Amino acid sequence: MIPLSVPEIRGNEWAYIKECLDTGWVSSTGKFVDRFEQEMARYTRAKHAVACASGTAALHTALMLAGVRPGDEVVVPTLTFIASINVVRYVGAEPVFVDCDEYYNIDEEKTCEFLSRETTFSNNQTHNKRTGRRISAILPVHIVGNAVRLEPLLSACRERNIRVIEDAAESLGTVYSAGRLQGRHTGTIGELGCLSFNGNKTITTGGGGMVLTNDAALAARAKYLTTQAKDDEERFVHHEVGYNYRLTNVQAALGVAQLERLPEYLEVKKTHRREYLTGISEIRGLRLAPVPDYADNNCWLNVLELDASVYGEDRDQLMARLSKSGIQTRTLWHLNHVQRPYRECQAYRIERASELWARSLCLPSSVGLTRDQQKQVIQMLHPVA
Repeated sequence: MIPLSVPEIRGNEWAYIKECLDTGWVSSTGKFVDRFEQEMARYTRAKHAVACASGTAALHTALMLAGVRPGDEVVVPTLTFIASINVVRYVGAEPVFVDCDEYYNIDEEKTCEFLSRETTFSNNQTHNKRTGRRISAILPVHIVGNAVRLEPLLSACRERNIRVIEDAAESLGTVYSAGRLQGRHTGTIGELGCLSFNGNKTITTGGGGMVLTNDAALAARAKYLTTQAKDDEERFVHHEVGYNYRLTNVQAALGVAQLERLPEYLEVKKTHRREYLTGISEIRGLRLAPVPDYADNNCWLNVLELDASVYGEDRDQLMARLSKSGIQTRTLWHLNHVQRPYRECQAYRIERASELWARSLCLPSSVGLTRDQQKQVIQMLHPVA
C-alpha cells in the first residue's frame, strides 16, 4: 500500500527518546518539553508556545483562554475535521457554520457578510439576530496547509470584539508572502493559534499539539490550565478546574528531533506538489487543487479535483480503483453542518463546500513518498481505456 500521509523518522528521534528512557524523564516534565516549546516559538516567531497532549486539547484550551462561555456562539467552517467543531461544544458554546472558498478555507466574504447582515453590535458585544446569542470567537482553519485570507476577517472581528483563534493544525511551515501579513506564520496572527503533531502531520509527536500566542498572560494561563491548575504543587491546592493536557517528555523529544528536519521535509513536499502538477496537467477532467498565491504553502496534503463528466469516473469510483491498486486516498471530511450532532445549528449560505466535497480526493503526500511511488500514483490516475 502506498499510504496517504505517514510519519518520516530519519533524524535524532531514537537518540533523544533513549535519553528520556535512560534518565527516567518520561512523563510530563523534562528538558525536551521546554526545548520543544522554545524551538517551536522560535520557528513560528510566536512569542510563546505551550505544549499540549493533542491539537484538540490545544483548541479547547484556546477557546477557554479567549473567554468563550456557555451559551455563546463561535463562527466555524463546515469543511474541516470535526475536532475543530467539537471543542466549541466542550466549552458549552454553539457553532455557526460558514461555507468554504476555492482553497477549502472558511469563506471570508460570506463570513464578513454574515457578521454585517445577521448580527448586531452593542455594549462592545456582537449578537446573532436569529438566536440572540453572543458571538465571542471565530475559528478559521488553514485547511490542508492553505493559509486563510485573514486580513478582512481580522478587521471585521476587531470592529465587533470577536476573538480570532487560528486552527493551524495542518499548516506548520505555511507563511504569508504578501499583504500586511507578509512574513507571518499561520497560527501567530489571531490572539491564539493551535498546532497539531498527530501522526499524519508534517512532523509528529505521535499525538500532541501546541498553543501559540504573543500574550505572556495568556501563555501563563495556558500552562496553568493544562497542568491541572496547580496553585500549590506541594500541597495539591487547586483554585480552578484544570486539565491533564500535558505533553510528555518522550513525545516532546520526538518533536524536537522532527522539528530539526522540518525545513527538509517542507522542500520534499513542495517537490511532490510540482510532480503532481506536471503529471496531472496531462489528464483531462483532473486538476490539482490550487493553493493561495499570497502564502508560501507547506504542501501538507495534495488534493485532486475531478470533473466526472469529462474524466469518466466520479470520485468514489476513482478512489475504489486506486485502493485496489494499493494506493491509499481519502475524501475530505464530511461537512459538519450535516453531521448528526450539529444538524440543528445555524449554517450560513453553504454552497461551494458541498460541491467541492463531492469531487475532491486527497492523494498520497507523505515525506517518504518515493519518486517511483508517485509515478505509480500518477499513472493510475489516467482513466481506464
